[in-house]
Amino acid sequence: MTVPDNTAILGVSVPIADIEKELRLLWEVDEARTNASLMNFAVYSEKKGSLANNSEMVREITREHACRALLIGMDRHLDETSVRAWITAHCHLAHGQKSVCCEQIAFHLTGHSRGRFRNTIFAHLQSDLPLVFWWQGELSSIFTDSLYRRIDRLVLNSSDWADVKGSFETVRKAMTDVDLVVQDLAWTRTFHYRLAVASLYDDPVAQESIQATKRIRIEAHVDHKNSALQMLAWFTELAGWKRAQDLIAEENSKHTSYRFSKANGELVDVELSYQTDCAPLARFEVVSDSVKVIISRDLGCQQLRHQLSCENHELDVHGPADSDKCSELVADQLSRGGKNSLFRRVLPHFIDLLD
Repeated sequence: MTVPDNTAILGVSVPIADIEKELRLLWEVDEARTNASLMNFAVYSEKKGSLANNSEMVREITREHACRALLIGMDRHLDETSVRAWITAHCHLAHGQKSVCCEQIAFHLTGHSRGRFRNTIFAHLQSDLPLVFWWQGELSSIFTDSLYRRIDRLVLNSSDWADVKGSFETVRKAMTDVDLVVQDLAWTRTFHYRLAVASLYDDPVAQESIQATKRIRIEAHVDHKNSALQMLAWFTELAGWKRAQDLIAEENSKHTSYRFSKANGELVDVELSYQTDCAPLARFEVVSDSVKVIISRDLGCQQLRHQLSCENHELDVHGPADSDKCSELVADQLSRGGKNSLFRRVLPHFIDLLD
């Protein structure tokens, strides 16, 4: 069951038909100075205990992002159809007093009706505000055009998927049908890595070495293969390299190899290795005859190490790393905003690497 044993964390239980009335009453008795909302933020999960866990995550997210939060816990495989709801507010202190509060409505649904799910959620959105929809776990039959056509920004975590390629084909169709902004947390997790690589290649010597690259080595946690592949897709797409026809046919659960061809026909060998005792992304190394670029992160460390080595020139500095927590990655992406056009560009190359 997605509903927690102790529902007190979700607030006050209310009838579905009385949600808006009860919310108004909640603010009438509350001393909060501001009821703030800049977006609708929905979080959907079919995982056991998700409502309680997501309520805690929303509390943290609303510290920086004012919203109306809608939590949806779904038990699709139960025969009985039912809907329960709770309301609460997440308030944060400023100068010892409540300053800004954000509404939260939690729903627990059982049964198979897609229409009931959509109608229940969409009926309680704040009008004229964008809808950010965080879908947790595998995509299911509920993810249809009737749902995604109402979404402005879709948050996913492809690291949780068993059928990554099939799920992304579904997502890519949605992106084609509507102007849907998609945020994969596996991609968000590479943000500071990509910034670090780009900053090192600002060096003129390193920049000239890109097309002389001989090999690339990537180390990642076994649960974050998609982040490693998306880093590779990003780098090779911007470099203009193509998958070589005589690619290296070597793959197992802890090691994958690829081969790319440059515009001049030269080949670049790529090796990805996966471990169980390292950071989500542990190492990104690009090597040519004269230049070596390395971005690395130790397990538990909150910083990336940036290294550039070439003849008569050494650089070794540190910079920030991306969070390991999904809720903080979501908050970071909401702060940055944007259309994620680079992800849209890289996505076909990432899907090609999944073959």
